[in-house]
Amino acid sequence: MASMGELYRNYWILADAKEEDLPKHKQSYAAILDGTSGGFKERMLAARLIPKFFKYFPELSAVAFTAHLDLCDDKYISVRHQAVRGLLQFATNENLPNVADVLIQLLKTEDVAELDLANNALLHILKVDAKGTLKKMIHYIRKGKKIVRKRAIKFLSLKLKYLPEEVMSKEAEQLILFNYKRILKVVGGEDFYLFVRILSSLHIMQNDKGRQLLVDLMFMEVDLHETKNADSLDSIYCFIKCTQQVMPFFSTNVHSNKFVTHFCEKILPILGSLNNLEDGNDVHLEVLKLMAEMSRFCGVNDKIEYCMLTVFDTLLNYLPPPPEDAKDNEDIKLHFSHIECLLFVLQQLGKKLPDFLIMRVHEEKLADFQIRLQYFAENLQEFIQPLRLALAENSEEIMKPEERKIKREVLKIMSNIETLREDLSSFPPSYKSSVTLSWTPETEAEIGQKRKFEMTASVSPPKKQKTNLIK
Repeated sequence: MASMGELYRNYWILADAKEEDLPKHKQSYAAILDGTSGGFKERMLAARLIPKFFKYFPELSAVAFTAHLDLCDDKYISVRHQAVRGLLQFATNENLPNVADVLIQLLKTEDVAELDLANNALLHILKVDAKGTLKKMIHYIRKGKKIVRKRAIKFLSLKLKYLPEEVMSKEAEQLILFNYKRILKVVGGEDFYLFVRILSSLHIMQNDKGRQLLVDLMFMEVDLHETKNADSLDSIYCFIKCTQQVMPFFSTNVHSNKFVTHFCEKILPILGSLNNLEDGNDVHLEVLKLMAEMSRFCGVNDKIEYCMLTVFDTLLNYLPPPPEDAKDNEDIKLHFSHIECLLFVLQQLGKKLPDFLIMRVHEEKLADFQIRLQYFAENLQEFIQPLRLALAENSEEIMKPEERKIKREVLKIMSNIETLREDLSSFPPSYKSSVTLSWTPETEAEIGQKRKFEMTASVSPPKKQKTNLIK
């Protein structure tokens, strides 16, 4: 067992030697290796010196690497930190997979600083040998401890997307794609979403075939949750999360049919019985917004008529009927945001089945729909004109910026509803109007632009009617 004095004496022998003469001082390096069996100070110093001179003594490489690994598992955290910092000095040629193996195992640590060191070192060797490092990581994701699996997936989800193509070669990406089914057997919950994010970051997935695979994977997760947690808020939450993540993958060639159908078959029938999400958001509106967004990418399929009937019936429930008595005209709830979503979905799906409102809805139900829609439009106009007049004022003394922003949002919702109403009320329905959903960001200039169907009616708000505007 080497003392501190012996360690320093052998260090100075190596430090003073010329680089080409270092291999001649094998005994000095061997003495430094003995420092790993000393006390705290000796092990701390050995953790610094072993990596420093490692490359000059290939015949001692196996012994040196093993000795350094012992320091990576030292009982003192400061010794472990120093040892992990030096691991990269061993990451050459045949040692690189072994270093990757050690670093991945270190992901289980509960020490934040040690975890950061392991992550940074892992990123370094990933850049040196992406395929070899990924092979090791996939092994631990599939068969390692839960904490290692979770942190390995999180690491890849954060780092892979920033690696250039020259680092993440096609062969390296194909390795992940080849193993995705095996990985999905052992991951769930948040890890599933992170792994899909990993897949979506791959260059080989940036085509219609790749995006379709991602859509199919997300729907499998939705279907799995629905099977396990039918008619529960958990299945709705899963649907919302999966749809949020899958939305960027939809296109004119990658359709949202499965998600739209699932929404109409499984979500809409129980939507009214669900409570709000834990963060306080209106679960009904959140789901309807997602449905509206993905309805743009729904293709022709054999469930279109069923979906439209479900959406139509839901819309009827949100549209209030005209009161029979003027006294009943008070406390009417107008769910503008919800109706905007449902009208938009009905219009988008109607493009795939243009004769729906003419041939496929019962005559009495259609008449009821038209009456309710017209009554709703009358209420709508009584809000629109005052809003426009208020927004025409530019003085901040009259209206604060936040209040102006809210009024702009409300006006946008109402304008969209009016445009969609005119589209669906024409005979036959045209399904040709184009609107930007109210929650979609747009520039100040766009807010002031006129829509294709300009509203002309100007009705002042009634003095007696007490209407609750639910944005």
